[in-house]
Parts: sequence; structure tokens; C-alpha cells
Amino acid sequence: MRRSPFFVRIIGIGILLHFYVGFRIIPDLAVDAPVKWLAALWLVLSVLLIPMGMLARTIKKQPLGDRLAWIGLLAMGFFSSLLVLTFVRDLLLASLLTIDAIRPGSIPLASWRTGSAAAVPLLALLSTAIGFFNARRRARVVSIDVPIADLPDALDGFTIVQISDIHVGPTIKRRYVDAIVDAVNRLKPDLIAVTGDVVDGSVLQLSAHTQPLSRLSARHGAYLVTGNHEYYAGAHAWIDEFRRLGLTVLLNEHVVVDHDGARAIIAGVTDYSAAHFDPEHRSDPAASLVGAPGDVLIRVLLAHQPRSAEAAAEAGFTLQLSGHTHGGQFFPWNFFVRFQQPFVAGLARLNGLWVYTSRGTGYWGPPKRLGAPSEITRLRLVSGDAG
Repeated sequence: MRRSPFFVRIIGIGILLHFYVGFRIIPDLAVDAPVKWLAALWLVLSVLLIPMGMLARTIKKQPLGDRLAWIGLLAMGFFSSLLVLTFVRDLLLASLLTIDAIRPGSIPLASWRTGSAAAVPLLALLSTAIGFFNARRRARVVSIDVPIADLPDALDGFTIVQISDIHVGPTIKRRYVDAIVDAVNRLKPDLIAVTGDVVDGSVLQLSAHTQPLSRLSARHGAYLVTGNHEYYAGAHAWIDEFRRLGLTVLLNEHVVVDHDGARAIIAGVTDYSAAHFDPEHRSDPAASLVGAPGDVLIRVLLAHQPRSAEAAAEAGFTLQLSGHTHGGQFFPWNFFVRFQQPFVAGLARLNGLWVYTSRGTGYWGPPKRLGAPSEITRLRLVSGDAG
């Protein structure tokens, strides 16, 4: 099978990073030669396992594909921590060398080298274990009040439960989704918003595992917008499947919700990057309001990526619900998300628009979360100064 030049480059970079870790850590380990060879062998296996985990979804034979995904993605999670900690160790040793150059003999450099070399894999293993526990447990419920000026009395306390970025796929299956749906339904929301990246695979592979979404229950129903991963997996087939499950899919369109005599517009756009896959799916917040009643001023937009916020603000939306970022998922990637997205996580303000960015309800890639816990978000509209 022909692989893209981009994927080949990624593998090449991965090999170089493994060499870096090996040359910086293994020689300084205070262990016998056979143990050092075992460490080197693990790095060689890691170079092979990580691409295998990334490509496992293309293996049709099950459960082989899922098992290879688990192994490869766990290896990826462990190596990511190993790489970061090796870099931190090098910074520490460089600082100690500087101090030693200024005050020779003041620091036992040999002890620091051997001790820190042993600490790096141990801390990487610990962080991977903690991250695994955080990722695999059911997402916690986060409650957010959104203050809105001139909110109709009937909408004061209106609740929207948002789930996002579940990424049903090789390591997230039906039981995981069942637990999410149970937690959402217990909140008895007025409306449910599913803001994209529900799946990582085809309908044929995963329809049995997304079936629990048919149980989502809210007074005004459950609404879904596409994320970039739906387009990777075959968006048109998934849109049909989501509709079969009873979800209302909003493709640059809206509905008007009547809640105890007060009305609100619930709109949704296709993913920000959807036009790259289907020009007819170009994301357009303004188009989602075509035909909307002009006297309904509470306008909520579901948009997978926070990058839709500028266009949403120009279109006159009150609140945008997004996901995509995972809050960075685990250190240090949370620092890099902000280079692509205007918001990483939580509630933020853009001109007259509130934007809430979910950290996601599942995870992508390595089953690992550190410093960015998954969430089921309960948003409540409340009367107040919008700021």
C-alpha cells in the first residue's frame, strides 16, 4: 500500500527522536550491559509499534486491528512522556554544567547524570499510568453558567448538555459510550449538543458502538454537527447513520426551539475544514441563519472548531459551543493548540459572543489525559450582564 510522503516524514522524524532519547538516556543508566540492550531493544520496538497503532484502523480483521491499536497507541503515549522528560533532563544537566563551570566541584554531576537517567523512564511510566486512568474513566460533569443580558425569563435556567470529541474507534467502544449517555440523561437537559468528532472509523466498523447515542434524551432533542474526523471516516455515511439514531444533524442550518413561550435559535455548521473534503459542505455560520426569525435574539451555534467564532460573532450569535482542542489532552501539547485555535478550553468572550470550548468527552490517539480532564458539560443560560 502506498503511503503519503507526509506519513513517511513523520516516521522518519519519529526514528530520529527515538535515537535522541536512546543516546541521551541509555549510556547514563547505572545498570549492566544486558539491561541497556533491553532498553535499546524497546526503543526499536517502539519505532515499529507507534506507526502500527496509527494504521491499525485500516486492518479489517478483528480483533487483531484493535489489539495492535492498543499496543501502538500505548507505546505512543509512553514515548511522548519519555521524549519530553529527556528534553527536560537535558535542560537540567545544561544548567548544572553551567553552575559547575562557575563553581567547579560544587555539584556531583556523575550522580545527577545516573539518577536523572533512571528517573526519566520511571516518571514516563508513572505519567502514562495516571494519564491512562484519567482517559479511561467516564468524563466528569462540568457545570457552567453563561450570563446573557436581556435573556427572556422563560429561558433563565435553560440547560444545554454538550458532549464532544468522543472518538469512538479502536480503543473506545460501546461500553464507554453507554456510560456517557447514561450520565447525560441523568442531567435531564433541555437540549443536547454533540459538537463533532464522534467517530474514528467507518459506519461498517463502528455502528454497533455508536448505537447508545440513540438513547440520548432531552426535552428539545439532541443536535449534532460534524467534526473533521467525520470527514476522515466518510461524513455522508455517518450523517445518515446519526440521523438513523435519532439525532438532528445541522449542516449550516438551524431550528427554532419554543421553550415555555420563549424562543431560541439552535444552529449548526459543518466542520471548519469540511470544504477540503466536500465543497458543498463549506462551513458558513451566516448561512445557518438564513430564514431565521429576526425577532429571536438568543442564537446558539454548534461549531466543532473554535475557529468559527469570528464568523459567528459577525453573524450575531449569542453563544458558540465548540470542541476539537481536547484542551491539549496532555502536557505539553496544550501549549501548541493555541497556535491553531483562538481558544483552548473553557468559557471565553469574543466581542458580543460567548464561546465555550469543551476539552472533549473521550480522547484521540493515546489513551492518555494529563492536565486536561475530559468533560460532559452542563451549560445553563442565566440572566445577567454579558460583560
